[in-house]
Amino acid sequence: MTNTKRININCRECVYYYVTWDTTNPYGCKAMGFKGKIMPSTTVFNATGKECLLFEKKIKPKR
Repeated sequence: MTNTKRININCRECVYYYVTWDTTNPYGCKAMGFKGKIMPSTTVFNATGKECLLFEKKIKPKR
């Protein structure tokens, strides 16, 4: 068994993250093309044992 340490990617800071209108699957990832009940980064980690490789941080405009 490998000792994998989580980085805990925050999907809300990713350009591909979106909130759906589907109350049963409220969290979505445009890059991977799926939605689910838990954050997409957690879904990816649970399925692969690795952190999401498509995470791209949102650039917030300066005020």
